[in-house]
Amino acid sequence: MSWREIHNLMTIGEIAGSFGVCVATVRRWCKNGKFSRVIRTIKNQRRFDPDEVHEMLHPTRGKRIMVGYARVSSYDQRSDLTAQAERLSQYGCQPVIKDLGSGLNCKKPGLKRLLKLLLTGRVGALVVTHDDRLLRFGTELFHRSPHGHPYRHLR
Repeated sequence: MSWREIHNLMTIGEIAGSFGVCVATVRRWCKNGKFSRVIRTIKNQRRFDPDEVHEMLHPTRGKRIMVGYARVSSYDQRSDLTAQAERLSQYGCQPVIKDLGSGLNCKKPGLKRLLKLLLTGRVGALVVTHDDRLLRFGTELFHRSPHGHPYRHLR
């Protein structure tokens, strides 16, 4: 392997910074076989293939999922929550995220999980049973997603 090819490879410090872990963790990953292509330099330093690292950081590129979101406002409506989740599941949504809480509350655990999925770019489509199930106000933000996933509601 030429010097130029080695120079384009990533160092262990760059890997640690990319994953947000310490260098010792990257060494342990190497020992456990997490990286398939680790090259050692003449001075026995590890170098990593940037393409492999990119695939590890973004494993779902091209493998986007259709997520369903079901929500009801009160505990008395949980049968409707089950019906919404079943309808979304039959539509082909996997996973279906369920929430119990007000449409004005933006701190619901299911909504936080949904936002995390949306921001990572793993969502190919977001489906709700009714437009106001996601949030009472501000659903227009989901229509203009930076990742270009379609937003649908079943009628």
